[in-house]
Amino acid sequence: MSDFLHEAETRGFIHQITDREALAARLRAGVLPGYIGFDCTADSLHVGSLMQIMLLRLLQRTGHKPVVLMGGGTTKVGDPSFRDEARPLLDDAAIERNKAGIRKAFEPFLHFGEGSTDAVMLDNAEWLDQLRYIPFLRDVGRHFSVNRMLTMDSVRLRLDREQNLSFLEFNYMLLQSYDFAELRRRYGVAMQMGGSDQWGNIVMGVELCRRMDGAEVFGVTTPLLTTASGAKMGKTAAGAVWLNAERLSPYDYWQFWRNTEDADVGRFLGLFTELPMGEVRRLGALAGAEVNEAKKVLATEATALLHGRAAAEQAAETARRAFEQGEAAETLPSLAHALPASVVDLLAAAKLVASKGEARRLIAQNGVRLNDAPVTDPQAMVTAAELRDGAAKLSLGRKRHILVRPG
Repeated sequence: MSDFLHEAETRGFIHQITDREALAARLRAGVLPGYIGFDCTADSLHVGSLMQIMLLRLLQRTGHKPVVLMGGGTTKVGDPSFRDEARPLLDDAAIERNKAGIRKAFEPFLHFGEGSTDAVMLDNAEWLDQLRYIPFLRDVGRHFSVNRMLTMDSVRLRLDREQNLSFLEFNYMLLQSYDFAELRRRYGVAMQMGGSDQWGNIVMGVELCRRMDGAEVFGVTTPLLTTASGAKMGKTAAGAVWLNAERLSPYDYWQFWRNTEDADVGRFLGLFTELPMGEVRRLGALAGAEVNEAKKVLATEATALLHGRAAAEQAAETARRAFEQGEAAETLPSLAHALPASVVDLLAAAKLVASKGEARRLIAQNGVRLNDAPVTDPQAMVTAAELRDGAAKLSLGRKRHILVRPG
């Protein structure tokens, strides 16, 4: 088995592969270009996309070529996969702004250039915007069975709930498959990777390459990433965990990883750091108070990959001063409260505010923090996922704090 597949499986990246043995042979035969697509729906990616970025980085580290495909074309359609309703349609100017912001997320992780294993960034608008409708239907559409498309989970779930699926969205699967065919023809791309929710679309692309060109290509998916408590990765009570520093500071990013649930530490060390697996297993086996040291290592290593070692160590030192000197957890007042509970309710119950209306106003003014991360949503909830050492820290300004414990 190739180094890429071996390490990807060992570290926990692999969920499904279309043909494992053939892919391993192809990886051993020479440099393999593999791609992941990213639609331009926001001006930054968040932690929910980090597994895909780390997989591209691993592909490059093991001697292959990562291809980042920006969805300048597919964003105009909107991926319906496992969504209850259509994405808002963005105009060309908004897509270009988002694309420029998203590019920044890849620069710390991948080396771009002209070499055989250097990463490249492409945009599917290059070919999708030029498509003529009738030729596309004749050349590509004839290879797709509507009967089969209707059985795909990404489509079927919407229909089962009797929620609208527009004809525009229904075309997304064809366009994503066509991307794979174009990337193979133009750039020799032989592998598409993505989250497990993309399995149906990826398989369709693999089959389209075979039917149109008789080409053997491969699909790989990563497992659905949720926390041990079932929360979706990348979402917290304080909002999305953005990768761009202007959306989320390195310190707040460090705090996100420091707040990892005990049961997730080993898994996240494997996925989101490049520590040797022996060290990952040692840290992941720590329990009790010792697990906090593993969380600090996770936070520092993950932050160093994105923001640099100096910023990571500065964040770690800032946190040490805040939590281990003069503001130690045992000196803070506590509130026992049933969880989950809204931040607004907890602030009122702790008498940190005179009313819930005041709590909402303070949130709107960026005056409330949860575990030192700004709370931006007045509907934000504190759940078990936000507990750190058995408590969540709510703060008003810099001097008023309370520890919320389940009770």
